Amino acid sequence: MTIRFFNTYTRRLEDFVPLETGVVRMYNCGPTVYDFAHIGNFRSFLMADLLRRFLEWKGFAVRQVMNLTDVGHLTDDDVDRMEVGSGREKKTAWEIADFYAEAFLEDSRRLGLAKAWENPRATRHIPEMIELNRKLVEKGLAYFSKDSLYFEVQKFPGYGRLSGNTLDELEAGARVEVRSEKRDPRDFALWKADPRHQMKWESPWGVGFPGWHVECSAMSMKYLGETLDIHTGGEDNIFPHHDCEIAQSEGATGRPFVRHWLHARFLLVGGEKMSKSLGNFYTVRDLAAAGYEGRAIRWALLDGHYRQPANFAVEGKGEAARFVSLESAAGSLRTLDNLATKLRFAAAPGADPELPEILAKARREFDEALSDDLDISRARRAIFELAGELNRRDVPRTDAAVALSLVREFDAVLGFLPAAEAELPAEVRELVLAREAARKDRNWSLADELRARIRERGYVVEDTPRGPVWKKA
Repeated sequence: MTIRFFNTYTRRLEDFVPLETGVVRMYNCGPTVYDFAHIGNFRSFLMADLLRRFLEWKGFAVRQVMNLTDVGHLTDDDVDRMEVGSGREKKTAWEIADFYAEAFLEDSRRLGLAKAWENPRATRHIPEMIELNRKLVEKGLAYFSKDSLYFEVQKFPGYGRLSGNTLDELEAGARVEVRSEKRDPRDFALWKADPRHQMKWESPWGVGFPGWHVECSAMSMKYLGETLDIHTGGEDNIFPHHDCEIAQSEGATGRPFVRHWLHARFLLVGGEKMSKSLGNFYTVRDLAAAGYEGRAIRWALLDGHYRQPANFAVEGKGEAARFVSLESAAGSLRTLDNLATKLRFAAAPGADPELPEILAKARREFDEALSDDLDISRARRAIFELAGELNRRDVPRTDAAVALSLVREFDAVLGFLPAAEAELPAEVRELVLAREAARKDRNWSLADELRARIRERGYVVEDTPRGPVWKKA
């Protein structure tokens, strides 16, 4: 089945065929690790995770690289964000970077993000950035002025094509930093000097630190080569970050930098832009502390098409907030948990002649949906239609095993089943099955005895209309 993605660069749906047969080279713009990542950040990270999981489900080997920006990302006031974190917590910028890099990876594990092939940190790739800058100087695309090295935008005529901000349309002072030492206000820094900066290195342009944009170009090309199959990020990365990446990468190599650009739209919270002042700013840890599972947060943040703004529904503010999206996600997950439970403990004999076509239809519709620019809403609909069909049937045990295998296939892409679902210890499973048999024989004393033995082994079993549900005690 043909896979198609919307390419931000060309502004149209395009067939996806990687440069190397069977291998996808994908770079995802990661977090700036000066604070905890918020749920809006994680919407774009989860889109990248869904993309990676789907491509692996389709049989590709995905070389996924997601950077951790731990130096060089400036605020609107020209202050490095790591310095902001350092001042806020009275720790060194290096300590801030180490703590929040690990915090991000911990939050990613909580949400079930697959481990990236590489998570390069900018501070560990300074030589590669210096070498890329050196190439740009040699090609006449960069110049040194006062205390910084700049990319000369005027010498790259295609600058701004990704965002649509052409050179003619960009006005001095509009969305660009105005500094007197620049030849053109649109020029951007490749290397900067600041005596107050804690993180700094020797370079041909003096002691300083890299510009934010050059970091991603240097790290992505080190691990994935000069031309990437896919580059993702949030819509706020398009300009200037990704426009600058294209200019400096293609300027240095003379080759196309990225073949497919995919960008996730913003996450709104309660219909508004997320802001601490509005009381609607949440991190993954905030929601976990409120009692929500990581997979429920994941399900809620993946709701809706990535190219459409998403609304994380919340009623109320502060401690009185009610997380409507998470409650809805939890309800959806209970339905899927119940389906998996029913299939795990199906005991009916025989075979259902209609089931093979039902399963084939669900798999085909799931594949068609995600192959069509990651249409997750249609993919979820295919799963719930399958759940409806299976719940209306007394599925034979042999057929249930095949159906459960398909559900787990879907889970490998969407990540909705609990981590513990994969395998119940064989001894406990036999006790659960024996207890079900005792209940059907109305042997209540034996059923109670088996429940106690299950509890002794660290599990609790609860009876539902669709069969037993177990969990760790």
